Amino acid sequence: MYLNKEIEFKTFISEETYHELVKEFGLENNIFEQINHYFDTEDTKLLKEKTVLRIRQKGSNYKLTKKTRADVGADETHILLSKDKALDYLANGLDARIIDLPYFVKKVAELTTYRCSAPYKSGTIFFDKSVYYGKVDYEIEFEVDDVKQGLKEFKHFLEKHNITYVESIRKSKRAFDNRK
Repeated sequence: MYLNKEIEFKTFISEETYHELVKEFGLENNIFEQINHYFDTEDTKLLKEKTVLRIRQKGSNYKLTKKTRADVGADETHILLSKDKALDYLANGLDARIIDLPYFVKKVAELTTYRCSAPYKSGTIFFDKSVYYGKVDYEIEFEVDDVKQGLKEFKHFLEKHNITYVESIRKSKRAFDNRK
């Protein structure tokens, strides 16, 4: 198990802007798929607690992540999983005490992101196309270590590219709200 602090700034963007940015940064051949499988209790305790629990699948790699809100950004706890263990959890649910949550949880939603990234100023910028339950959206995420510097750089990036800020809803919430 390992921990990290996530500080990110996000905005929704248009499909056209997404393609322009991917081209500008030369990332057309560096887009990879990641499938986010979200978990919760039957009575949505995690959603109510604003905690996200997911298994992210990238190729043949699986990682269980718990994200909780913090004063600055989010605190993340990660556990790397074998493919067999991940597939078992996806099919049957899991006792989330393994990641310090006192619940039994089951998969409740899924969202696939086609992501590319590049170093930018003091952080990493991500261009995401997310697909879930018949919907497609696009966003920019800028992950940094310093909130003040990151916000300044994010605002500058938006101004430079003439992008209007549109508040981005968490991927887990989008998937949960649109599941069938």
